[in-house]
Amino acid sequence: MTKEMTMSTPRRFKQVDVFTQVPFLGNPLAVVLDGDGLDPVAMHAIARWTNLSETTFVCQPSDPAADYRLRIFSPWGEFPFAGHPTLGSAHALLEAGLVPKTAGRLVQQCGVGLVALTIGTDGMLAFEAPPARCTPMDAALAPLLQAALRLPHQPRATRVDLGIRWLIVPLDSAADCLAVQADGARLEELIRACDIDGVAMYGAHEGDGRPADIEVRALLVENGLLVEDPVTGSANACIARLRQERGDVAEYRARQGTQLKRDGRIAVTHAGGAPWIGGHSVTVVDGLINI
Repeated sequence: MTKEMTMSTPRRFKQVDVFTQVPFLGNPLAVVLDGDGLDPVAMHAIARWTNLSETTFVCQPSDPAADYRLRIFSPWGEFPFAGHPTLGSAHALLEAGLVPKTAGRLVQQCGVGLVALTIGTDGMLAFEAPPARCTPMDAALAPLLQAALRLPHQPRATRVDLGIRWLIVPLDSAADCLAVQADGARLEELIRACDIDGVAMYGAHEGDGRPADIEVRALLVENGLLVEDPVTGSANACIARLRQERGDVAEYRARQGTQLKRDGRIAVTHAGGAPWIGGHSVTVVDGLINI
C-alpha cells in the first residue's frame, strides 16, 4: 500500500449522474476533485472500491492550454479517454467553482490529448468527439457477431477507435436494438477477436411521438460476465464519428439505458468538422473522501 493510501487526507468528492437531469436515471460517476499527489496504484484502488464503471481524478494540467487534467480509472484499469467521465467531471468541477480560462468553454487534458468542451446556457455540457479510425469488421467474423447478438441475419459492423474501441452495429430499428439478447460467451470471443472494448448497436425510432431519434445499447464483458452499460459517451461518440464518415452530419438525439430502466439522453451536434456529444449531469453525492 502506498504512503498516500496509509495517510487519511480528506479530499473533495462528488458522485454525479451523467446524461440525465433526473437522479438515478443516467450513468453514475465518482469524481475525486483533488487528485494531485495520488499515484496510479492508489487511484486504481479507489476505483475498485467505488466499484463504478469509472472513477476520475482531477489534477493540475501540464499543458498550458488545458483547464485541468483528468485520470480515468475503471475497477480493471485506466482509460485514455471516456465520454461520460468527461462530462461528469466537467460538471463537478464547474459546480465546485472552477472558472474556465475561456468563457463558455473548457479544455480537458487526458490520455488522448486535449478534449474541448462547451458549456451551454441550460447547463448542458458537450465534448468534441476525438478523431476516430473507422475500420470495417473482418467479414469472416460476421457469423460470430450474429451468434453473439443472436440476430436472424448477419449485420454489418465497423470497428471505431478513438482511444476506446467500440464495434458499431447499425440495426434496422430501435425495436430490433431493444430486442437483442446477447450471448456473453460469444460476445467475449468477439471482443477478443476484434480487439475492442465492447459492442455498441443502434436503431432508429419512428413516428411523431418517438422518445429520441435513435436507441443505443452498449455491451461489454467484465470478469467473464455480460454487462450492459447504462449510458456511454464514448460509444455515442463512435456512432457519431461513423455516421459522419458516411456523410451524415445531421443533428440527432439518442436514448440509452432503456433495458436497465434508465433514461439516458444524448444530444449530438456538429461544429468545426466534428461531432459534439452533449448531455446534462446532476450531483447525487457531495462531500469528502478520506484517502
